[in-house]
Amino acid sequence: MLQAGKIAVGSCLAIYVADALHLDGATAAGSIALLTILTTKWETLKLSLARIVTFVLTVALGWILFLHFNSAWVAYGVYIFLIVLICELLGWKSTISVNAVIGTHFLTAKDFSHHFVINELLLLVIGISIAIVLNLFNGNEGQKKKIIQNMRFTEQRLQMILGEMAAYLSNKNMQRDVWADIKELEQQLREFVSMAWDYQNNTFQSHPQYYIEYFEMRSQQLGVLHNLHYEMKKIRTMPVQARVIAEYILYLTDYVIEVNVPTKQIQKLEAIFQDMKKEPLPVSREEFESRAMLYHILMDIEEFLFYKKRFVDELSKHQLERYWKKDKGL
Repeated sequence: MLQAGKIAVGSCLAIYVADALHLDGATAAGSIALLTILTTKWETLKLSLARIVTFVLTVALGWILFLHFNSAWVAYGVYIFLIVLICELLGWKSTISVNAVIGTHFLTAKDFSHHFVINELLLLVIGISIAIVLNLFNGNEGQKKKIIQNMRFTEQRLQMILGEMAAYLSNKNMQRDVWADIKELEQQLREFVSMAWDYQNNTFQSHPQYYIEYFEMRSQQLGVLHNLHYEMKKIRTMPVQARVIAEYILYLTDYVIEVNVPTKQIQKLEAIFQDMKKEPLPVSREEFESRAMLYHILMDIEEFLFYKKRFVDELSKHQLERYWKKDKGL
């Protein structure tokens, strides 16, 4: 709704300003504003600069081709080919549409006088200037609120998946299809990362990178749970040690939250490793294989925790103060 309103207001305002300045082709300013408003704040600034730079290219190519080719359609075809090729090489693909519009103006008028070039430049400047101003209003608070909701949702889903895995290790019936839950959350996390990038690009601050890094960390943890579940399914007979691991996983679920440094959880896991080393050796091949699987499960859980620990260790002092209300000493 907000985006639609900005596009409508921006396009109309651009045409109004261009018309008030008595510029030829005033409606083009509206199209330029529309195409630029569709981007985020940072993309708008970068795109605006690129469009001004490629405007010079547009004028130069138009002068060479449109005044020296007898066939207008051949000249425009060559012009478009070169514009697309150069913009692709420069990584400025988003400028192609506006360059094509401005190119048609020069093709139709075949006028490269000082007055006409300034006219086209002003249409461009009006369109991108209005887009820059309107893109300052992006409803970031609403985006931020949704991102935080997605964080809580992700934590709840991870806790649920861990709970189901603990039930499996305890020889209880699993109430849900864990594979389906993992795949669904994988897709949702990709969407959450994309949303976090949009939020980052709609601010002029660096700290919102926190949200991107958070969802990427949770995505890595989910990948670990994917492997962990696969390992669990290969256990034929559940050893008695599985109960200890199931209890630990249930204990861990309470700490799959945003503001937690998993130091104590890692220490508790290390104690389980040490206790397992003291257990009597397995007496059968099947027991040996099952114990080996349990050991792999513990290593997966350790990796799960280390992803969170690395995330915390890499947080800046400013991020900790802003998002965790803590200093670097934690």
